[in-house]
Amino acid sequence: MPVITTAGAGPVTPPPIEIPDVGYASITYIDPVGGRWPMTDLSADWYTLAEGVSGLGAAPYTLTSDPHPRGGARLRHVQPQPRTIVWPLLVKAVDHTGFVRNWRALARAFTRTLRDGPGLLEVARPDGSVRHIAVYYQEGWDGRGQTATGITWDSAVVTLWCEDPYWVDVIPQTIHRSYGVGEDFLEPYPSISSGQVLGATTLINPGDVDVWPQWRITGPASLITFTREDTGDSFTLNPSAVGHGDLLAGQQVTVSTDPPAVRYQDGANWVGSLDWPGAVLWSLPPGQTPVTFQLAGAEVGSAVDLTYYPRYETA
Repeated sequence: MPVITTAGAGPVTPPPIEIPDVGYASITYIDPVGGRWPMTDLSADWYTLAEGVSGLGAAPYTLTSDPHPRGGARLRHVQPQPRTIVWPLLVKAVDHTGFVRNWRALARAFTRTLRDGPGLLEVARPDGSVRHIAVYYQEGWDGRGQTATGITWDSAVVTLWCEDPYWVDVIPQTIHRSYGVGEDFLEPYPSISSGQVLGATTLINPGDVDVWPQWRITGPASLITFTREDTGDSFTLNPSAVGHGDLLAGQQVTVSTDPPAVRYQDGANWVGSLDWPGAVLWSLPPGQTPVTFQLAGAEVGSAVDLTYYPRYETA
């Protein structure tokens, strides 16, 4: 069976099977160069052995506490820890040559994460929702070492290490706010503005944990401030602080909150345009968050686009 990759074809979703801590789901491993490896197609030459899978539930945490004078302790800090996923796999073929080809190809697909960056373990539900988690190969690509194995079939119990323990939605949440031209509602006939007016708004994070959004600002604008009203945290972008002057119509700047980065449309580093040291590149907690966008010098064409991917405790 040839190795399945994304070259020349769209994503292939394997049929769902029942996985511990997940239920019925279709699971695909995506290697660092985009090759897609179906993990739940029981008719294929490799597939997941559901018995023995672990690490797909809630993220692990370390709790830091202080002794309490009247007994017990008080929780001081909660720190999410890297996740470890145990992933048993069966590999087979109709003859030894095919088995060796499949075994080597899968070994490369997992171990190349140590050289080319993380792969993705992708979980698709029958309702169409899809979440993934970034994984690195840690250990386990060894055969059983028993009689009859290693000829036309063998199995491995792979351990995958996840620096971020949370599962991420593959579909981003996007919010668009643009400058609206005020019009008289009754003259000459009922009308509304062509865009949403920048200002106070409520953002909704449907995930289980904080997300760190990316902001794209489109000019014209001279001073841009984003405030999280429930905490008072804010940051202000001043294009003049990096010698550019006001953003003109159509010019764009992108602010990433994790890791912190500010890039002009040509890739120039604009991190100096933020109001350090007071700037707080705030996150969005689960649920509703009141925020305010303030764009000094805004005119028709001014806009703010917010993008983030919800994150979840479980697959």
